[in-house]
Amino acid sequence: MTATLHTRLYNYAHLMRLHKPIGTLLLLWPTYWALWISANGHPDWRVVLIFTLGTFLMRSAGCVINDYADRHFDAHVERTAQRPFARGAVTEREALLLAAGLALVAFLLILPLNGLTLLMSLPALFLAATYPFTKRFFPVPQAYLGIAFAFGAPMAFAAQTGTVPALAWLILCASAFWTVAYDTAYAMVDKPDDIKIGIKTSALTFGDHDVSAVMLCHAVFIGLMAWLGVLTGRGIFYAAGLLAAVVLIGMQYFDIRDRDRARCFKAFNDNNRVGAVIFAGLALDYLL
Repeated sequence: MTATLHTRLYNYAHLMRLHKPIGTLLLLWPTYWALWISANGHPDWRVVLIFTLGTFLMRSAGCVINDYADRHFDAHVERTAQRPFARGAVTEREALLLAAGLALVAFLLILPLNGLTLLMSLPALFLAATYPFTKRFFPVPQAYLGIAFAFGAPMAFAAQTGTVPALAWLILCASAFWTVAYDTAYAMVDKPDDIKIGIKTSALTFGDHDVSAVMLCHAVFIGLMAWLGVLTGRGIFYAAGLLAAVVLIGMQYFDIRDRDRARCFKAFNDNNRVGAVIFAGLALDYLL
């Protein structure tokens, strides 16, 4: 009985990607940028904790829904062949109950926040739940994912200020371009398999121009983040953070230009450092 429970919990943890925190981190950076900017560098730490835990829970729920949506495809993709659904280790009912439970706990977490934040949680949930299905028909599902991943930014402004100003949507827009960039690099890993199973990704849509598209999206992202710095009156530390991000992104070009699977996946993971240096520059700028 104990062994069975242990195995089931292990499969649930795997379904939630607890062993791969990179997705949670990439979700958190735009949220943290928004929390710091909306609070002029002094966010309510209770709100920061709620958003951190909520981001983890919603990312976990999103992973479960993603695997549910891809349950008939993952077994045919080299990178995903050992996921729980592909191995037959979980049932559809288990996955749906797990996703619903995670989303419910995330909703309970934000109940102490204001009504606008609660209201904005509804489109956030809709985006997270529907993204996996866009891969069936939308040529650039990464753009939809970008909006879903960045929706924590306007929610952060709502929680801190009770309003959602233009700055919040600027952060969302910048983060969406960033997501398209790094998730296209991620999709380049699976190109041969995605062609075989017939799902749509930006890497396939961009074709031979995939590397150029990744770098162009990165450039737009950095440009919008620079404009954000101008609008909010940020100084030398924020500029230094952006410059460090530019260097890190430049290094990614050499990883993806030959479309080697392992190096494309490395480039995807390295975006955690991009988000971290921008946040470090932002936080130091407010602090000092």
